[in-house]
Formats: sequence, C-alpha cells, structure tokens
Amino acid sequence: MILPIIAYGDTVLRKVAEDIDNEYPKLDELVSNMWETMYNASGVGLAAPQIGLPIRLFLVDTTPFSDDEELTIDEQKQLDGFKQVFINAKIEEETGEEWAFNEGCLSIPDVREDVNRKDTIKITYLDENFKKHSKTIDGLLARVIQHEYDHIEGILFTDKLSALKKRMLKGRLTNISKGKISVDYRMKFPAMKKGR
Repeated sequence: MILPIIAYGDTVLRKVAEDIDNEYPKLDELVSNMWETMYNASGVGLAAPQIGLPIRLFLVDTTPFSDDEELTIDEQKQLDGFKQVFINAKIEEETGEEWAFNEGCLSIPDVREDVNRKDTIKITYLDENFKKHSKTIDGLLARVIQHEYDHIEGILFTDKLSALKKRMLKGRLTNISKGKISVDYRMKFPAMKKGR
C-alpha cells in the first residue's frame, strides 16, 4: 500500500525516533508498504518518520544511482542492487574527507542543495529478520545511509546548510509545509491539518 509522505514542517520529522523490537506490530507489512511508497515516489531511501512513525527504521535501494556514468565502475557495482532494511541503526563513527553532493528529500520536494558529509561511516544495525550487522561503508552509498539515518535522529538535510542558504529557502519551505507545491506522489502537509 502506498502511504502518504510527511512534508517538511511536521513535528514527527523533528523527533529522535525510538528503537523497536521484533514484536513491533505488522512490521513485515510496514516494510513492504515503505518499499512500495519509496519506489512510487522514485526515491532511493525512506525513513519511518517520513510516513509519520517516530521509529528507528529506514530502507535504502541505491540501484537507480548505479547508472551514473560519472561514477567509477567500482562505485557503480557497490550501488547496483544494494537494497537493505535498517532497524535500530547506530552510526558508530564518520571518518574521511568531507565532500559535497547535491541532495534532495521526498519530504522536501523540489529543493536540492549541496550538502557536505564525511566519506566513510561505520554503522551497526538489525535487518528485517533482526540479525545484527556491523559494516564500514563509503562513498555515495554511505551518503544515502547518512541522509536516511539523519531522519531517525530528527535531522533534515536543510539543517546542514549555511544560514544564508536557509534564509533563501525559507519561503519555499513554508510553501511546502502549506501544500503549495505540485508533487506526483501522495503527501501529507502539516499546515493543512484539520482544525487549524
């Protein structure tokens, strides 16, 4: 089932999400719905807060990036077919050089900006079968994971921009929260909630 994606301005996107256990109700169904929602919106990652759930769950499928001819063959291989569910993830460390990449977010449609992030992460997480993993990941794959991880920490990519950039985007972000934007996937806008 395709779920509406929560737009910029909703408080759920600002919460530090809670860990879940394998008793979490209908987790398989939730993960399946999240994949469907992400693919419908042409995303490469989706975090539970983006569908209104403040839990430490996100998923990533970087296959669409593997066609990018600006990447090395090794980078393309790393991204091709990387499809993973992350539960209760914890980035243990971020190392390497900071580098800029133009990021966007399904919760902040039509806004893309260069964001600086470190190149390499060490992350521990549980998969959908609650099997524990610990991996060191670098490059564009690390960046996609860092972006989704920020969501479960209540952080948006716009928080990482300069004060000037934030001021320049303020009107556009306000319009997104009011639903004054055209998107080709389902969204829920905080400033359009009933009773306000």
